[in-house]
Amino acid sequence: MKEIPPRAAWVEIQLEHLTHNMKEIRKRVGPMPEIMGIIKADAYGHGAVAVADTLKRSGVSSFGVATLEEAVQLRDAGIKDPILILGLTPDGHWPWVIENDLMAVVCNLENAKALSSLATQAGKQVSVFIALDTGMGRIGYLVEQPAQENAAREEIRQILALESLQVQGLFSHMATADACDKTFSQKQEKVFLRFQEALEREGIILPKKTLANSASVMELPTIHYDVVRPGIILYGCLPSEEVDTSILDLKPVMSVKANIIHLKQVDAGFSVGYGRTFITKEPSLIATLPLGYADGLSRVYSNRGRVICNQAYAPIVGNVCMDQTMIDVTHIPNVKLGDTVTLLGREGNLEITAQEMGKLCHTINYEVVCRFGQRLPKVYIGRERENA
Repeated sequence: MKEIPPRAAWVEIQLEHLTHNMKEIRKRVGPMPEIMGIIKADAYGHGAVAVADTLKRSGVSSFGVATLEEAVQLRDAGIKDPILILGLTPDGHWPWVIENDLMAVVCNLENAKALSSLATQAGKQVSVFIALDTGMGRIGYLVEQPAQENAAREEIRQILALESLQVQGLFSHMATADACDKTFSQKQEKVFLRFQEALEREGIILPKKTLANSASVMELPTIHYDVVRPGIILYGCLPSEEVDTSILDLKPVMSVKANIIHLKQVDAGFSVGYGRTFITKEPSLIATLPLGYADGLSRVYSNRGRVICNQAYAPIVGNVCMDQTMIDVTHIPNVKLGDTVTLLGREGNLEITAQEMGKLCHTINYEVVCRFGQRLPKVYIGRERENA
């Protein structure tokens, strides 16, 4: 049977923009810190394997993912670089971590012992980072109180003595680095450094420190340390509206496009979509696009969002359906079946950003790009590797 023809809705990934953003990040952090490219959630919807291939050529030395499944996908695709699973890994997953030569985060002695035991049986060494909770409240040793610090330090001493584990360094995550007020970020930095210094006084020297996320790369150079972990800025999006936009010259990597699959000329008083939430006030030309909320276009966008069609903005009308969306193109001349519509990205002088879409949908740009990357096929522009 012949190959299924391309879908009339798709995501475009500009890999040259990814390379550009990496160069901007390297200029910002300087030559010393390693750059760990965060490609969890299928590289924020951009396609983890293709993104990893591009980032490798741009100087990324390791990758961060959220789950074992994401890490194994990269290994199966031939990615041989170090991969850190950023979350905690249950004991039952250790055999796959060992087999695929992955790095893990640990903050529990019994969990580390289970990993060490299995690694010894397999005759392998496994790299781990020790996680500290400096204020994020997710994972890691609590170390702010003296009793907590003492307990964490004792467990880390025992972890260092475990056979078959190689402790790479200290790991923590920033909670408010993307806010204008850096008070809490400064507190996290102090907690992190104070504990590191406490370890060193006990003769415990760990090779690497890593704390900096995207916003920290931009605005907190004192915590770039040995490894920085950019995520959203790789993809040309800002961590928040509060960061200084002049620090990095970012280019959005993702665009979302669709072809018009149906046009209908309707009279005034015609209803569009589920619930009849839009009624035309005049004779109108309504176009249908073959994508909906199952493809990442939030239903909150109903009767509020806009697209770009033939160098003009066109409003979304009616409720966004699961697989289809309607737009009003009455005011746009020469619209025809098959015309390409941009839902996210730039067309000429007009642009719709993930930041704009997120704000309209009461969410963040991270969620916007992740959602679009789930079901829509990806077209890579400037792609060098086949089948990525």
